[in-house]
Amino acid sequence: MLVEPKVRTVSELTQDIKLVLECAFEEVVVEGEISNLRKPSSGHNYFSLKDSTAQIKCVLFKGDAAKIKFSFADGMQVVCHGRVGVYERDGQYQLYVARMEPKGQGALQLAFMQLKEKLAQEGFFDESHKRPLPFLPKVIGVITSPTGAVIRDILHVLERRFHDAHVVIYPVRVQGDEASGEIVQAIEDMNNLKEVEVLILARGGGSLEDLWCFNEENVARAIYKSDIPVISAIGHETDFTIADFVADRRAPTPSAAAEIVLPSRQELEEKIQHLMVFLKRSLEDIVPQNIQRIDDLREAMYHALDSLVANSRVRLEGLINELNALSPLAVLKRGYSITTRFADNRVLQSACELKKGDRVKTKLSEGTFVSEIEEIASR
Repeated sequence: MLVEPKVRTVSELTQDIKLVLECAFEEVVVEGEISNLRKPSSGHNYFSLKDSTAQIKCVLFKGDAAKIKFSFADGMQVVCHGRVGVYERDGQYQLYVARMEPKGQGALQLAFMQLKEKLAQEGFFDESHKRPLPFLPKVIGVITSPTGAVIRDILHVLERRFHDAHVVIYPVRVQGDEASGEIVQAIEDMNNLKEVEVLILARGGGSLEDLWCFNEENVARAIYKSDIPVISAIGHETDFTIADFVADRRAPTPSAAAEIVLPSRQELEEKIQHLMVFLKRSLEDIVPQNIQRIDDLREAMYHALDSLVANSRVRLEGLINELNALSPLAVLKRGYSITTRFADNRVLQSACELKKGDRVKTKLSEGTFVSEIEEIASR
């Protein structure tokens, strides 16, 4: 007896297919090339994953997309982790992506390289932006975990090098999703304190995942905007983070950062003593030489003054002789005289200026006499 097949509605059939597919492909890993990528304002991502002969539509919801560290685009070969489901409205199956990795390298490594290239193009690593460290900072800020060996090592080295250094510690998480936000806030707060002259951003060693908060873009931008010079001391000597490239100075270890930020007080005192000895010896050599030089200069000055006085005396005598030659007194010595009218002391040049009875005064080379006019002749 033939059994008539059950008549299903489109919705029922779609539901049955959905159940079978989702049970059979609850967890899949698919490799392919991204194409037709769309990123609407909702934050969800829609794209196709294809190879040379087939393709499958994919959905990456906003929450899962936020966990992907690298930037993806059309043409990129990726490995997607997710599940197969059916979009009932269109009656098509698609891959719901929960996690994505670039093919051939780790997602974090790719994200690191992408951000490094982006910030380099923006000038974040330029030497011209690097600020010099203060020589003897009065206040040192340290941003790190409040527990563990890092903070103890830093404080121990600072105490050994300059025991009265003033240190402000800002405790933050240095690992995990919340760490980058705390580090950014710490840098901003330290800048607002104004007293802090230099910052040490420190963490012990770890994997790329452990150190990832120091590769976040918000941390890089906070370091770049900081008015206070920043020393990065992240991980071990072989560990490099984006923070290292942006910072004004990189220290291979947290302890090395403490060595960099402050000179050794003992070394400074020894240097001062050395300079004092050098200065004293220099003075012992210079002073006698300068005393002799002063004596030489004094003798040269006296000689120059004697020559100047002698030359001036000769010149003065010449001027006196010239004046004497032009002086009326010199004329008188040659037998001439000067006659003036007695009444107004006016020098007479012509007999016509006189009349009988006028009194005149005559000056000779030696003495004067007064006489009265009795007779006037015009010639």
